[in-house]
Amino acid sequence: MRAITFSEYGAPDVLRLSEVPAPEPGPGQVRVAVRIAGVNPHDWKLRNGSLQRYSQLTFPHIPGLELAGVVDAVGAGVDLSVGDEVFGWSTTGAYAEYALADTVALKPAALSWADAAALPIAGAAAVRDLDRLAVREGETLLIHGAGGTTGRFAAQVALAKGLTVIGTAGTRHHDDLKSLGVVPVSYGDGWVQRVRDVAPEPADAVYDASGHGMLPGSIELLATRERIITIADNAAFELGIPFSTGGDLTRETLEEIARWVTEHGVRIAHRKSYPLAEAAAAQAESEGGHPGGKLTLAVG
Repeated sequence: MRAITFSEYGAPDVLRLSEVPAPEPGPGQVRVAVRIAGVNPHDWKLRNGSLQRYSQLTFPHIPGLELAGVVDAVGAGVDLSVGDEVFGWSTTGAYAEYALADTVALKPAALSWADAAALPIAGAAAVRDLDRLAVREGETLLIHGAGGTTGRFAAQVALAKGLTVIGTAGTRHHDDLKSLGVVPVSYGDGWVQRVRDVAPEPADAVYDASGHGMLPGSIELLATRERIITIADNAAFELGIPFSTGGDLTRETLEEIARWVTEHGVRIAHRKSYPLAEAAAAQAESEGGHPGGKLTLAVG
């Protein structure tokens, strides 16, 4: 099968389109003929070696966590069938024509392939962390990086729960955020005062999905470290702020986040779909930090 691999840490050009054996599913696993693979910061952080102390790779390595595709083979003890359309998390790398997975859910017919591949990481993080922040109807939530995939998903869920949402983002995202019902505020010097200008009452909670040094100002705004969570800023460890790195990745989680799209109208912003062979370009764009929507790879 065709797959993107890398055999050393480095820049995007270490990625190669290779021919490798298709994996065989073991107990509890399915093999998925991948239609679309999601591209995430985690992918290029593994590739450039910045996560070496957390994840030791065996080379050659196939990147990619998110996938959407069709079940092609099943292992023992699996309650899915060949031909089922699924989405979820890959265990062998989603940048490939075939990938193994042990956590997938049936893809609703109303969910596009592109949305299905874009959902698992951003959707699970948003739903998980809003629960951790214990947000409630009538409260005000400040989201940093509201124009990104995770922040945008979280904003829409929070709005559906009856919250007022203020979102820091680049100006190019402001019209989109307004269309969703978010109150946009520009990044940069003076952002704390700009938030105060649009929300005289202090925010009740802060969700940092940007990682652009927003935590000290967030503490200033709330006058506390309580009810602040980041998914992107390592300064959290020094500041005593929870750094959210994951949770239980279950079929039920996937089904829940799919319902936010199919039943509650949450919209996914897509930046660009690259062919599998152009995975290096996709990762380079992601690594640039401002894709403005979900990046995916068209595989099958």
